[in-house]
Amino acid sequence: MVAGTNSTPNGSAASANGSAAKANGTAAKAKDTGAKAKANGSAASANGSAAKANATAAKAKDTAAKAKQTAASQPSGTVPEPKPPSRRFPEVTQDTARPEGGGRAAGGAAPAPARQWPLLTVLAGVALGLAITAAGGFRVGLIVVGGCLLLGAVLRWLLPEVGMLAVRSRFTDLITYGALGTAIVLLALMIQPKPILHLPFLDDIVHFAVR
Repeated sequence: MVAGTNSTPNGSAASANGSAAKANGTAAKAKDTGAKAKANGSAASANGSAAKANATAAKAKDTAAKAKQTAASQPSGTVPEPKPPSRRFPEVTQDTARPEGGGRAAGGAAPAPARQWPLLTVLAGVALGLAITAAGGFRVGLIVVGGCLLLGAVLRWLLPEVGMLAVRSRFTDLITYGALGTAIVLLALMIQPKPILHLPFLDDIVHFAVR
């Protein structure tokens, strides 16, 4: 009976040792599996970094090839022509913009009066008309003044650059000079005594204004 009793604890101890050995084996397998997974992840990261590096190198090669093709297409020693400046006014200005056609009417080497000859011509004609009016020839003087304003409208229309004769846009200056010149000439022809031109509706306007 004593020998049977001793064999039972020995069997239990052997079973416990076998279970411990199995657990140790399972833990070792788990460690090996984790190590392999980490190694695979590191390899995948390395492959991704290598792929990105290859893509960057390929882009750099393409850029270099395009630059070489561009340089080969241009003759040696030449500089690319700059784009011509736009004639449109900028959307945002920091200073007073020059009106359309407000450039000098003559070359830069010409003296200042020659560069502003359209304006000086109109001013000289107006001054002459005012002098004639002051001398007693009011009808002729006013016709000269109105004719000079009409001349200014014609110059503004025909010449690309008129200097300081340009005040606003070309269309606005044409309307302004033309309307003023026409009104002065018509009033000079209709003025009393002995009017040269008779327009009924303008006669009524003049009579109404005089009254």
